[in-house]
Amino acid sequence: MNAVLAGVFMVPLSVPASAQVADGVVTIDVLPGWRTENNTHMTALRVRLAEGWKTYWRAPGDSGIPPRFDWTGSRNIGSVELHWPRPSVFDTNGLRTIGYINEVVIPLEFTPNRANASILIRGKVELGVCASVCVPVTLRLNAELGNDLTESDPVIRLALNQQPTSAVQAQVSSVLCQVEPIEDGLRVTASITMPSLGRNEVAVFELPDQTIWISEASAHRSGSELKASADMVPPNAQPFSLNRSDVRITVLGADRAVDIQGCHGG
Repeated sequence: MNAVLAGVFMVPLSVPASAQVADGVVTIDVLPGWRTENNTHMTALRVRLAEGWKTYWRAPGDSGIPPRFDWTGSRNIGSVELHWPRPSVFDTNGLRTIGYINEVVIPLEFTPNRANASILIRGKVELGVCASVCVPVTLRLNAELGNDLTESDPVIRLALNQQPTSAVQAQVSSVLCQVEPIEDGLRVTASITMPSLGRNEVAVFELPDQTIWISEASAHRSGSELKASADMVPPNAQPFSLNRSDVRITVLGADRAVDIQGCHGG
């Protein structure tokens, strides 16, 4: 395979739903899941990749392909929350990407409009999968999640337990952000007081507005403080007003990760 390919693949109506795509490179399943005590429905996408292939986290890095989810056409869905498990960091030819190799289970928590009715998924998922080449694929999902499903799935439970820990759980005591204008946007430097996650800590900045390009962050530690800096450039390439509470920082270590929501003025 020596070219970038794109395709659209259908999944028949069933639970679990599955499709084999891109010449056996990736298989995706919708796990049935269960109705929770909060009247949400916890399900998951299980993505299985051919040996050595990887797919990307929600913030994939400069050269990665961000995943996209479109639930248009679904029924009885009020909202959906993705619970991303801790990703790995890959450095290839000087480029950093963030994602998963071989397999990942991504829990999805749907809030139905009507708690006593099934959820019908008619969605579209766009993923990038990469080995020596990158292949963007589009998968259309059709699945029905019954409101009578009550037994939790240990596969989904394991993925939920692999999420990054919260700032409180990780004993983050302070997160200060300095913001300075640059020619085409802003530079944000975060000073994070937290225990070390080991060698080669990586920080990833995110904003709710995904049209704002965010550079790969530089990070270095001095004692209990991790300092990380990234440039943020909006579509008009001008400095902009930043709400520090919107800044999301994920710190990734070799076997742990911390999810930090918001920072204060520094």
